Amino acid sequence: MIMQDRLILFLLFFLTPGFVLAADVDLQITRDFTTSWQGILSLLIFFITYSLIILEESLHLRKSKPAMVAAGIIWVLVAITYAGVGDTVTVDAVLRHNLSEFANLFLFLLAAMTYVNTMEERGVFNLLRAWMMSRGYTLRKIFWLTGLIAFFISPVVDNLTTALLMAVVVSTIGGNNHQFVAISCINIVVAANAGGVFSPFGDVTTLMVWQKGLVDFQEFFYLFVPGLVNWLVTAAFLSFAIARGNPEGVQSQAELKYGAWIVVGLFLITITMAVTFHHFLHLPPVLGMMTGLGILKLFGYYLQRRDEAYARMAEVTATGESGLLLEPSPTYDIYKNLQNVEWDTLMFFYGIILCVGGLGAFGYLALTSEFTFEFLGPTTANILIGFASAVVDNIPIMFAVLEMNPDMSLGQWLLVTLTAGVGGSMLSIGSAAGVAVMGQCRGVYTFMAHLRWTWAVVLGYAASICTHLLLNAKTFT
Repeated sequence: MIMQDRLILFLLFFLTPGFVLAADVDLQITRDFTTSWQGILSLLIFFITYSLIILEESLHLRKSKPAMVAAGIIWVLVAITYAGVGDTVTVDAVLRHNLSEFANLFLFLLAAMTYVNTMEERGVFNLLRAWMMSRGYTLRKIFWLTGLIAFFISPVVDNLTTALLMAVVVSTIGGNNHQFVAISCINIVVAANAGGVFSPFGDVTTLMVWQKGLVDFQEFFYLFVPGLVNWLVTAAFLSFAIARGNPEGVQSQAELKYGAWIVVGLFLITITMAVTFHHFLHLPPVLGMMTGLGILKLFGYYLQRRDEAYARMAEVTATGESGLLLEPSPTYDIYKNLQNVEWDTLMFFYGIILCVGGLGAFGYLALTSEFTFEFLGPTTANILIGFASAVVDNIPIMFAVLEMNPDMSLGQWLLVTLTAGVGGSMLSIGSAAGVAVMGQCRGVYTFMAHLRWTWAVVLGYAASICTHLLLNAKTFT
């Protein structure tokens, strides 16, 4: 035991100088290596990597793989560049900063995704699907209802999970009516992304802004009406393509497993803890989420012991009645829900955050910030960011903006949160929700199917920006 204590003290003594040194370094990159061969090569690697990410559905290559490899190569080039000018401190400090950003995002999403998977396993989402499919609604009513539910669920569950859930509903109800399924999927993606902008839990981009402390939790609600306008304007045009009539008869039944509503309650308590820790105690929101995950694991332990007790009772009963030993039913295991987390998405975030951070170390983010926010002005820059997010994906775009950290008012930070969130709806590849639904409804909801209605999404995008500029004018001062 004494040897272990000495080893721990030695490691703390050995590692502390590195952390102290990193903390003393100014993380604002002032060096300009944008014209160096290493910088140009890194930029080329990033573009090639993102081309592979965009072609994920065609190549069947998971997006995390090229992103993680590119991150490693780019940072090696960063280290070579800085070492060439005798600077071996800045690279370590900036890389630790980027890893810290990822760690907060990773742990937060890990807790949220585990809760969502547990609610799925307990049958909460199956109950919602069964309820919708048994109501006998017309196709148009289903179109509006799925969009409405997507808009109001995504702020709590997140836009990716919401879009997948609603896509299953419309594909089941629509059957061979491919036009209805495709149009409804566009509507769901737009609604999920629009609903995600007025909550830190609705999208990764809003979560990043909130964790950075640039927008308080309650201030996101300024975007409720602009987000609603974004969805309603787009959905109004889409609805004209939905044929009148009823879907073919769909029968669906669902049964909640024991503890389903308790898990929902624990999830709400966990969200409350994350908000409370951040707002009142000035602690990172991830601490509240991980504490909530620990509580869920304790409840999972209770479920496991309960299932084991019932299995023993069933075994005794079956043996006594028939003399045969039945196969025991599986017991609850929360680690299966952890295994089913979107690990590819989480690893993609690692790769893309480090890629963007590496380009920032070369000076590309400072150069971009100078052109966009200083030359064009914040309003124009933030509107253009929405269009860029449709092509490049909103997560790296928002991370780049946060790394630039331009001096903007609350209204401008809300504007870029809005544009990055709903701008990704212009193309099916512009958001995680769109990419996920393409995989869920493969061959029906496609890039081209979405592209035909991009004009309607753009109109909704413009309407939401105008609404924000008019309705929330006081936040720009």
